[in-house]
Amino acid sequence: MQTASTNISERMCRSQELSGSKRGPVIGGHLGNKSIRDISWVLNIPHSAVSGIITKWKPLGTTAPQPPSSRPRHMTGRGQRMLKRTVRRSRQLSAESIAKDLQTWCGLQMSPTTVRRELHGMGFHGRAAASKPSITKCNAKRRMPWCKGL
Repeated sequence: MQTASTNISERMCRSQELSGSKRGPVIGGHLGNKSIRDISWVLNIPHSAVSGIITKWKPLGTTAPQPPSSRPRHMTGRGQRMLKRTVRRSRQLSAESIAKDLQTWCGLQMSPTTVRRELHGMGFHGRAAASKPSITKCNAKRRMPWCKGL
């Protein structure tokens, strides 16, 4: 017997994909002229999940998850490691010079904008450090009584 807490936790996890063993009966019910509501009730699957499985199955003819249709990344993991190594060696390099270095070392052809985007993603940002003047001997003598007075 299921408790209320397990039932709630099952419903809360909405991003989990249904296994192939659960998708097959959904299509079987659809081919058997069952309504989405009936399939949902019998298999104890949300109505929206049943509807999604059927709408994906109609044009494709398969219930297997499809690969994403996004554009492949320009920079691989190896290129990212090389970029990080290059920047850590010399923080003063411009994006243009880094792009040229990557082309000569790795053969990666990329624009300076792509280099900047990748560096921002890694946590590198072009920020200047705050200028902190060094304390002169004269200023140090004046600060000592002030500090002791606090």
